[in-house]
Amino acid sequence: MNGQAPWLLGLDLGGTRLKALCLTPDGGEIARATAPTDGADWQQSVKSCVAGLLENHGQPAAIGVAAPGLPSPDERCIASMPGRLAGLEELDWRDFLGCEKAVPVLNDAHAALLGEVWLGAAKAMRDVILLTLGTGVGGAVLTDGRLLRGQLGRAGHLGHISIDADGPLDIVKTPGSLEDAVGNHSLAARSGGRFRSTADLVASAKSGDAQAAEIWRKTVRDLATGIASLINVLDPEAVVIGGGIAETGDDLFLPLEAELDRIEWRPTGVRVPILRATLGDWAGSYGAAFYSNNHH
Repeated sequence: MNGQAPWLLGLDLGGTRLKALCLTPDGGEIARATAPTDGADWQQSVKSCVAGLLENHGQPAAIGVAAPGLPSPDERCIASMPGRLAGLEELDWRDFLGCEKAVPVLNDAHAALLGEVWLGAAKAMRDVILLTLGTGVGGAVLTDGRLLRGQLGRAGHLGHISIDADGPLDIVKTPGSLEDAVGNHSLAARSGGRFRSTADLVASAKSGDAQAAEIWRKTVRDLATGIASLINVLDPEAVVIGGGIAETGDDLFLPLEAELDRIEWRPTGVRVPILRATLGDWAGSYGAAFYSNNHH
């Protein structure tokens, strides 16, 4: 690039690594890099990674940051993310990276959705739900072409809807949440200690393990219940599903679609497509770059 043509830098800060993506304004990849974030010196690790990219490619036209937690109203930092990445809260990324221009910061799930709408499974859609199924259940909503944020930036935490009023309280005090019903973090409890990963659960179910098959059926049924409820509230063009649990492929999507055939409200006979996310772990980096270039 020799620092001549304009380019964008998208940074996605996770609990174990930073994913940095250098892109042309239309989404073409120039370079990518990662840096560890699971140590006490994660800030220096991030700064060194960014410095290396800038040394090779010159100054970007815009930089965007995706991170877990709730961004501040001015989008300069993550205002609330207790218990993870010490030093992330209140870190002003414009000052931290020494940038002249604003460096907008957004929630990582919000960024992932923007990435999928820009270049992924939901390209050019205006009403979309994203669910990321992994350790927990993340989410984001695009409605009428706009990212749904809410009063506090809390909107999109779709894993914390309730599907069982009598269930135990989850991490944000929601009873019987979708996250606790589906996420890997609760699988050991849901399986009596037999399983700790959904991949292992599904493999056992496919091999004829009746108990594993029943646990998986209930997991899919609970996920469908949550999705059907969200469809009724948000009326999306599609529901995009990503995260590690989505890697089970047809073992997830086929029974999920069958369950939605049974319970989804389809007043005009049109089903809402359930789409597999296509940008993988890098969706947040794409979304952060896109947002930085469209930030006002």
